[in-house]
Amino acid sequence: MERRQLLKTSLAFLGTTALVSFVYPASRFLVPPTSSAKDAPLTIDKDEIPPGTAKEIIFNETPLVVINRKGSGFIALSRICTHLGCLVGYDKFNDKLVCPCHAGDFDLEGKVLSGPATKPLPRYPLKITADQITIG
Repeated sequence: MERRQLLKTSLAFLGTTALVSFVYPASRFLVPPTSSAKDAPLTIDKDEIPPGTAKEIIFNETPLVVINRKGSGFIALSRICTHLGCLVGYDKFNDKLVCPCHAGDFDLEGKVLSGPATKPLPRYPLKITADQITIG
């Protein structure tokens, strides 16, 4: 094999490799992923959440908190703060959700009590049976 032919073959191989290494990630970025798990409901036992407590879960890649409010029953709220996207936590002593980033407070319905957030936390529908809670 001549040197010139070897150089042409090597450059063609390297050019093809460079093109593929650019096109593949670009196509993965532009085409949204498909997942069948996103439509699956999530079921948890009622016994896992006694009255006055909460359970943090992940539902369809979204962090949620399921709260068993004393006298009001269960509610599922997004944990993503509507101000800058920090994860809120349940404060069982004060019966509210607190954002650690900018001291925003939300009530147990998801409504803003104080802080920089202006929108309430999104609420997720629940189906409650005798011993289970189904989200989705």
